[in-house]
Amino acid sequence: MSTSYSIQAAADRTGLTPHVIRAWERRYKAIEPERSLGRHRLYSEDEIQRLSMLRRAVEAGHSIGRIARLSAGELGALIADCPSAEPFSASASATDSAAPFRARAMAAVELFDTAALETALRNSLLELSHNGLLQMVVAPLAEEIGERWRSGQITAAHEHFFTSGVKVFLGQLTRQFALPATAPRIIVSTPAGQLHELGAVMAAAAAANLGWHPVYLGVSLPAHEIAGAALRSDAVAVALSIVYPEDDPGLAGELTELARLLPASIRIMAGGRAARGYFETLARIGALYADSIGEFGTQLDSLRRGSAKHGLV
Repeated sequence: MSTSYSIQAAADRTGLTPHVIRAWERRYKAIEPERSLGRHRLYSEDEIQRLSMLRRAVEAGHSIGRIARLSAGELGALIADCPSAEPFSASASATDSAAPFRARAMAAVELFDTAALETALRNSLLELSHNGLLQMVVAPLAEEIGERWRSGQITAAHEHFFTSGVKVFLGQLTRQFALPATAPRIIVSTPAGQLHELGAVMAAAAAANLGWHPVYLGVSLPAHEIAGAALRSDAVAVALSIVYPEDDPGLAGELTELARLLPASIRIMAGGRAARGYFETLARIGALYADSIGEFGTQLDSLRRGSAKHGLV
């Protein structure tokens, strides 16, 4: 008689949550488990193996909706070049300890599972710390989800779901920081025409973790609004997230106007996937450019030391 496993045992062996296993069964018909007399799902050894193969394929970047009905042979060929065939472990990858968390978060996004996404983010926070969450989980996921959306693998609704979930999670996390009244203030926003919010949310969270008091303004604000907020709040810096598009004909003028309205003591900082497309303008106005959330943090530390040296904070 062949061995059968409960859904929790299947989850433990495959590294998938019971919710994801049930969803892959109901929505994508990836497996067809038997039922016990009490109507509980029972998984065979072959189904455990299949779920493990599906998980590895998803971690490698394949959409579950496209691979769920593949045969075992087709799945085997698909994952033949995957780096590891070891059973799931949160520490299985010595080179990328965040990969399991990203995979779980991506699975949650594909299923529009709010609770699973929050769990993946919270577990990655506990394992990787605040900076690890931002740099190794959220930032790469944002890039991957954007690419999948542009290639048609997922919908705009998936991208909005991810952004909304991360915004809520990071917002709650940021409010937990006990910042002194003397913490330097930084305005965080996106310039006019830039409607993608996640980069700005990440910048605010990174700043708070480094002891700054972020004043988050939201998205698509004209230069005079951003400058006015910076002046009224005695900000030391203005951080701008520039994600899409890379060729907005009006953005160079907005950046130039912002620099004109701000005194030299308030430093403009810019980052995001599309920021490099405006590098000439950023260099001309003396703005700091960061090509990663890690570099943004390094620039904040340097800016704070410089401001303290001159008695500005």
